[in-house]
Amino acid sequence: MNNTPTKDRAGYVDKLIDDATQSLSRDEVLLVAIGGETSNFVRFNHTLVRQAGSVDQMHASIDLSSGQRHCSMTVGLSGELDSDTAVFASAIDRLREQREAVPDDPYFMYATEVSSTSQVNPGTIPGGDEIVDTIGGLAEGTDLVGIWAAGEQFSAFANSLGQRNWFSSTTFNLDWSLYLRADKATKQQYAGFDWSTEVFERKLAEQRAHLAILERDPVVLAPGDYRAFLSAAATNEIVSMLMWGGFGIRSHRTTDSPLVKMTSEGRTLSPMVTISEDTTNGVAPNFESKGFMRPATVPLITDGAFVQPLVSPRSSREYDVATNGANSDESPASVSMLGGDLDTSSVIGALDTGLLISNLWYLNFSDRPNCRMTGMTRFATFWVENGEVVAPVAPMRFDDSAYGLLGDRLVALTSEAELTLDPFSYGARSTESSRLPGALVNDMRFTL
Repeated sequence: MNNTPTKDRAGYVDKLIDDATQSLSRDEVLLVAIGGETSNFVRFNHTLVRQAGSVDQMHASIDLSSGQRHCSMTVGLSGELDSDTAVFASAIDRLREQREAVPDDPYFMYATEVSSTSQVNPGTIPGGDEIVDTIGGLAEGTDLVGIWAAGEQFSAFANSLGQRNWFSSTTFNLDWSLYLRADKATKQQYAGFDWSTEVFERKLAEQRAHLAILERDPVVLAPGDYRAFLSAAATNEIVSMLMWGGFGIRSHRTTDSPLVKMTSEGRTLSPMVTISEDTTNGVAPNFESKGFMRPATVPLITDGAFVQPLVSPRSSREYDVATNGANSDESPASVSMLGGDLDTSSVIGALDTGLLISNLWYLNFSDRPNCRMTGMTRFATFWVENGEVVAPVAPMRFDDSAYGLLGDRLVALTSEAELTLDPFSYGARSTESSRLPGALVNDMRFTL
């Protein structure tokens, strides 16, 4: 695919859809959702570059309907208008043929009110040689293992009714660990729109300090309830579990949601907890694949109380509720949680005695209806006594409910919320993101 500027890509999409629309019969509607990226990747091991490459790709999901009968398929695009026009023509012919064999879809729904938009979020990102020199130079003397992924990600929607939407973001994501030996390592992530060497240096300095503590003999704690501070990365693991069916109207109506008791029984989280779908500050597009626009923010939980679910177009039709632009899985793409009043520099003093948890791993629900989950501590979990980090802690398993961790046992949230970009890149870089604070909790329950 040609490495063309955003403006040229948007014009290419317009022409591609205009040409495809000419082949439609009067009762047919064409919906097209396009996604792509121009990304650079670097894999590090022993603080050396082990692999470097780039990806320049684009694909289109094409849906052709007549009334409530429709079929869809996904095709790869080259970025060359002539060849992609032929790809679209062939796809439309195949979809038209397949549509004759399918029944009406009672929940099929698409935007009929034309709402065209264009949004470009530029970023300031170092070039490949510069970032390799920066990371290698600052991390010299350590065993840094990780992946750098950076570049433009773009999405478009177009239909035969005349709607055109364009969205692009230029971001970076460095996901790495500093390895000590055996199972001892510290993990970090730095992601965003504008790279700052100072921020990276600060994160590395914190990791180096953690590596020095990991040299000490670990403390083995007995199962029980411990006061704990969850870093933003650890909080992200907890909130990610809530996103697994927690906020969609379909999961609530079918009682499969881990937060179903918030809507069926009026259960609440701590008044400190306010969670929203924050499209404005995310990386995901401000429209979904059937042409519905996403509000700038959708309040999900406010002051601990469930406010409203995410509603996809299909659920809108099924449950007769207005859609708010949610994806088909009705999970937040740009989740945000308000911070509190705990200064990050005061975390260890506020913890006093307990567990300082940098990351949580391998989470799953142990009691989904009660939003109870289990998982492991792993990298850089430390025992703190009287406001002083004493030693690393051997891996432990927790089993606890969000109604406790983010509910009646939540003590404080950090004032600073940290941006995390999903590092998933299988097939394409993910556009999911979160902005979350760290959390100080009482009596976090550990079973092993």
